[in-house]
Amino acid sequence: MVQTGNELKPVLVFDSGIGGLTVLREARVLMPERGFIYVADDAGFPYGGWEEAPLRQRILDLFGDLLRTYQPEAVIVACNTAFTLAGTDLRHAFPDMRFIGTVPAIKPAAERTRSGLVSVLATPGTVKRAYTRDLIQSFAAKCHVRLVGSENLARMAEAYIRGESVADEAVLAEIAPCFVEKDGARTDIVVLACTHYPFLANVFRKLAPWPVDWLDPAEAIARQARRLVPLVEGAEHPEGFDFAVFTSGNPDFSTRRLMQGFGLTTTVLPDKGFAP
Repeated sequence: MVQTGNELKPVLVFDSGIGGLTVLREARVLMPERGFIYVADDAGFPYGGWEEAPLRQRILDLFGDLLRTYQPEAVIVACNTAFTLAGTDLRHAFPDMRFIGTVPAIKPAAERTRSGLVSVLATPGTVKRAYTRDLIQSFAAKCHVRLVGSENLARMAEAYIRGESVADEAVLAEIAPCFVEKDGARTDIVVLACTHYPFLANVFRKLAPWPVDWLDPAEAIARQARRLVPLVEGAEHPEGFDFAVFTSGNPDFSTRRLMQGFGLTTTVLPDKGFAP
């Protein structure tokens, strides 16, 4: 990628699908001088059902090409499943790159809960990860934490944000296990441990059997990115960035229209095939 002397390097935001747009939206507010490249590994979506070893290798191979092609200032891995699985490997493989990770917001949930009953709504991959259980042990040992792995919510969220209808009954079936009553107390915080899920937050609020705090980590991720990416005084937003890359090479019309709504043009990673 050719850069002029006055041009700032972009920030790359990576997700398995379009869920990372929730993080991109917040990062743009805090980093207006930076261009953004949004990468969706839609050829591998959804990540939740993958076996760990092949998914880890896929992510490492993909990042080898992404970093070589786009040379970003920093990378936001806006995917709990990807980062809890491969975050350490990425930092070892690419030690000169700044990686801002996404992990379940268990620590802030434990700090905020009044009832002591917290649920973590995630993909099956994030739920079974040792990383997630270590977070609970480290920061929420005094809480009752229920891990809820949803097979279907990421797909539902992608359909919903594209304007497709999603049945209330289907959504409720996925979130119902989050609501726990124990010794007169009720769950009061649900951690949204997949960046796709905030797209459905209003649906969750409507269907919940009682009010809870749906904890969306997007703003906290963006703040961490701002801390790690230098603010260059007087810099202007660079030309030629703010585009989305799809590993399938074939995003459909509704996806391209959605990207336009987020101010992103659509392209594909050059000369690479990343079908699973």
